[in-house]
Amino acid sequence: MTSPSAPVPAVSGQAPLSPGRLRLVILAMALGAFAIGTTEFASMGLLPQIAGSLEVSVPQAGMLITLYALGVVIGAPLVTIAAVRMPRSQLLVLLIALIGLGNLLSAIAMSFPVLAGARFVAGLPHGAFFGVASLVAARLSPANRRARSVSLVMLGLTVATMLGVPASTALGQQVGWRAAYLIVVVIALASTLAIWRLVPEPEGTATGGSIRGELRALQRPQVWLGLGIGAIGFGGMFAVYSYIGEIVPGVLGLGVGAVPVALFVFGVGMTAGNIVAGRLADRSVYGTIFLGLVGMAASLAVFALVAHSAVAGMALLFAIAVTSQLMGPSLQLFLLDASPDAPSLAAALHHSALNIGNSLGAALGAAVLAAGLGLLAPAWTGVVLALAGLIVASASLLLHRRELSRRAASATHAVPAPTMTGEVPAVC
Repeated sequence: MTSPSAPVPAVSGQAPLSPGRLRLVILAMALGAFAIGTTEFASMGLLPQIAGSLEVSVPQAGMLITLYALGVVIGAPLVTIAAVRMPRSQLLVLLIALIGLGNLLSAIAMSFPVLAGARFVAGLPHGAFFGVASLVAARLSPANRRARSVSLVMLGLTVATMLGVPASTALGQQVGWRAAYLIVVVIALASTLAIWRLVPEPEGTATGGSIRGELRALQRPQVWLGLGIGAIGFGGMFAVYSYIGEIVPGVLGLGVGAVPVALFVFGVGMTAGNIVAGRLADRSVYGTIFLGLVGMAASLAVFALVAHSAVAGMALLFAIAVTSQLMGPSLQLFLLDASPDAPSLAAALHHSALNIGNSLGAALGAAVLAAGLGLLAPAWTGVVLALAGLIVASASLLLHRRELSRRAASATHAVPAPTMTGEVPAVC
């Protein structure tokens, strides 16, 4: 019987891969996620070097981050729809190859306008890659391990924040910012070859789609509610993460040299949360989403109260990271299941929503700082966003339960007669 704690799961008749083969398939896609995570965040630590090399101001160089995020938001639906008839395994190869190409263009750009265009291009395949990779991982996995497989693909992204970004940033500072993008090219090439050799085509996803079919996902209220949870709820985490560089020395009382340590702690927390989310979401998608939102709101509130203690502040940054990532794999699986006959677009839009959350959290954090409310104001802003996301999630759960009740009532009325024992057959 369908659980009231999760959307109705997509069904595939394909036999699951062996555990060893499935691990290799997930590793190939996680390597692509690692490349994407590295290129998404490495630019942030190299803005002074880029600005000096191309003779622009640091705020102007900051537009590179905005343009990449814009590429993600625009590219997720457009690329997914444009490639709707392409086999998913082939599309994955194409998408990660385009990630490599965008970073190669970034590395060889000789002027700021060219680099700006290259960063936009590099962002276009981002959301589509994660959407398709999540779909492939879920379809190739046993029913009770779908969320875990999705979380392991996304683990490449969180590991990148912990290892790839600091390493590429350090190399870029030592030998030039272009080296950071060249590292991503090498990783993307390795992932391209691995996906081409290892990832099979899941049953039921090849060449049968249509643009009209994928657009049906946008007619489903649960898809919009899931995107709303991501765009609003995730903004709570970004309200603080975006200003760690100011909060660590200004509130925790540590030197600027402690900022990389705080980012590493945050990356470890994101990785841990991602792993835990996969296990929890296989039991209850809604339960994991609610736990993430409530936990993030509580962690942000406690952080705002105790952050003047360096030890407590670092511990709470870790907690914020863990709880925020409980929603990542959960929402990805939620969107796959909310639109089972058109999953690619719904799953790809997940990362558009996260980038909107990134922008929303950062913008509101900047607004309260500009208003003179202090360096802890972004944390309280994050609490509000997390609670707003909780309201959206509650509306989604209410709608889901109404749908289940309606289906149960329809099935009951369709039963011609009770069984010989007087019991009505279970609705599955």
